[in-house]
Amino acid sequence: MPNPKKVVLAYSGGLDTSIILKWLQTEYGCEVVTFTADLGQGEELEPARRKAELLGIRPDNIFIRDLREEFVRDFVFPMFRANALYEGQYLLGTSIARPLIAKHLVEIARLTGADAVAHGATGKGNDQVRFELGVAALDPALRVIAPWRLWDLTSRTKLLEFAERNQIPIARDKRGEAPFSVDANLLHTSSEGKVLENPAEEAPEFVLQRVTPPEKAPDAPEMVEIGFEKGDAVAVNGQRLSPAAILARLNDLGGRHGVGILDLVENRFVGMKSRGLYETPGGTILLEAHRGIEQITLDAGAGHLKDSVMPRYAELIYNGFWFSPEREALQALIDRTQDHVTGTVRVKLYKGAARTVARWSDHSLYSERHVTFEEDAGAYDQKDAEGFIRLNALRLRLVATRNARVRRAG
Repeated sequence: MPNPKKVVLAYSGGLDTSIILKWLQTEYGCEVVTFTADLGQGEELEPARRKAELLGIRPDNIFIRDLREEFVRDFVFPMFRANALYEGQYLLGTSIARPLIAKHLVEIARLTGADAVAHGATGKGNDQVRFELGVAALDPALRVIAPWRLWDLTSRTKLLEFAERNQIPIARDKRGEAPFSVDANLLHTSSEGKVLENPAEEAPEFVLQRVTPPEKAPDAPEMVEIGFEKGDAVAVNGQRLSPAAILARLNDLGGRHGVGILDLVENRFVGMKSRGLYETPGGTILLEAHRGIEQITLDAGAGHLKDSVMPRYAELIYNGFWFSPEREALQALIDRTQDHVTGTVRVKLYKGAARTVARWSDHSLYSERHVTFEEDAGAYDQKDAEGFIRLNALRLRLVATRNARVRRAG
């Protein structure tokens, strides 16, 4: 395969992607375009621009895009309409960011006339799959370069030696191995490696990035009210906000009260198990609140059907199939269920917990007349239950009768 002429690199400005930038230049002699996404990771991104320029990238080949609103509006919110949890616990904070990055890699490749894209994901993880499936779905003609699967820089020592040979700036704390690695965006932080690799050992407190340890959270609870329209959060405490601003506000509230810490050993798509510490304060509140408003606005049949497809939907996102026909089909089903998921939920935050304590809606299906223990003024005739039970018991009676007959014959 001939060398690529121009490559768009998903570039963070950190040591690894800076080494990849230089490696692409020296290995292929190609032009490199850098793309840095602001997903709300909380870091200043201008240093990435300056570092790219230092490594010889022309200013018109450096792309830094603020994707916070697009991330929450078009990726996080649709996922939360499904109440998606991978393996029953993980809120998919890293998984849902990768298709957005892949989308913009493809857009910038088309804009700049690049014939390849590159990423810094290792050959052991899920992200390589997510990036490359996304690119394949959006532009199958683009070549994808994954240096970690190609080069011989197989240790931290070799990486640092390469950096020094090529005059790549190395942050002082990178000269020793970092105690753990962190991926962050507006939805969550993900920490893994080193001090977290032994699942038999409790994660040290210093690993936490944005959530106060519950033991140190305020001693008084705090209430937060979240308004929804058609399944999406639109307001916090009565104030209408943009999607990204809502998630940022909930992150602040949840982080202060110790909400959203998850210590998980998960099954990676590539086959191995990995242990990670996730912090998703705003997402945890949002999931609880969305469940709360669905309780009074979503029909039982539609809700149970949605719950039954949720594990498959979450698995598709985790495994990198956001742009697949089956994810889009499931999304259409999920979105249809949200037509009346409109109202307000009050959530109590206290010492690591986010708990729905009240919910109300003009679209509510809840009928106090039907469920009251007091006189219901004819809203429900309890005698009707007898026929309902007899019909539902019919097949059970037939099975029991058949089994008794067979036992007697035997």
